[in-house]
Amino acid sequence: MAVKTKEFMEGIWPKELMDLLYCLASNWGDAMDKSILKINHLSGAMTNEVYTISWPTEVPNSSRTVLVRIYGEGVDLFFDREEEIRTFKCLSTRGYGPKLLGQFLQGRVEEFIHARTLSATDLRDPTVSALIAAKLKEFHNLDMPASKKIILWDRMRKWLQEAKNLCSAEHAREFHLDNIEKEIAFLEKSISQGNPQKIGFCHNDLQYGNIMIDDNTRYITIIDYEYASYNPVAYDIANHFCEMAANYHTDTPHVLEYSKYPGLEERQRFIRQYLNDADHEARDTEIDQLVDDVEKYTLANHIFWGLWGIISGYVNHIEFDYMEYARQRFEQYWLRKHGIFNVKVK
Repeated sequence: MAVKTKEFMEGIWPKELMDLLYCLASNWGDAMDKSILKINHLSGAMTNEVYTISWPTEVPNSSRTVLVRIYGEGVDLFFDREEEIRTFKCLSTRGYGPKLLGQFLQGRVEEFIHARTLSATDLRDPTVSALIAAKLKEFHNLDMPASKKIILWDRMRKWLQEAKNLCSAEHAREFHLDNIEKEIAFLEKSISQGNPQKIGFCHNDLQYGNIMIDDNTRYITIIDYEYASYNPVAYDIANHFCEMAANYHTDTPHVLEYSKYPGLEERQRFIRQYLNDADHEARDTEIDQLVDDVEKYTLANHIFWGLWGIISGYVNHIEFDYMEYARQRFEQYWLRKHGIFNVKVK
């Protein structure tokens, strides 16, 4: 049975988790008492329940903090958990993200990073945006022990089938699921033809909540690798741009404001900073090409996360209006397809 926020805050936790916390505390030389644990639920997560847990150490006025992630219901439909853990461990050994401290049946315990998670407004700060662009390029250039095959299109088709299996007839009609396979095929063919595209290790979920910053050192950390895989880097950048329409820390976290999607100048600036480095200054033609590719991949993002929303609406019980979120993503797909590809939309 999944742990709910109310149960967790009241101390009704899996025994495996408590055993793991006691073991960690013992290894660190801490005398941990369940009654003095300080628990904080982190808002903004749409797949998992995330908490920080703190307790006093033997050092006066000092405390220890870890992060506990309770897996959401039905997430195994989206990705392979064992593969995600392998990615997590591999990135940790290379100095990316937190360390994995332990696992239990319903989740895991991670190192707590002493940095703050970005806010929605941070993404629009030119200085922060430049740091994100540089870190993202570094992330894309990682050589990971995973299949180098593009996973995007096969994953979308898999999710489409899952959505069809779960959906009521009403929802299947509303979201035009019988037509989505044609749209995926259209995008795959239309985007893939022409200029060769760079493939890199992509995060695939670059919302502000998955990016942290140390305000003292200005060091950026990208966290949460559940959807990470090799994909066209333009797709990952498109995902980041689409996420600028979201604010998951409001009373209506599912509502997307596409008026906040970055304008051309802002997109060009990000991509210029992404492409530039000490040994290479991007040409305008290079920037323009990637800007164009990114815009096309926003359409793939809308279908990808639209399908995610439909499936999540049936299998996940976190307080988030997944179906309305899905409606907005598909609405944007149909609105933007004509302008990007200059084709008639039915």
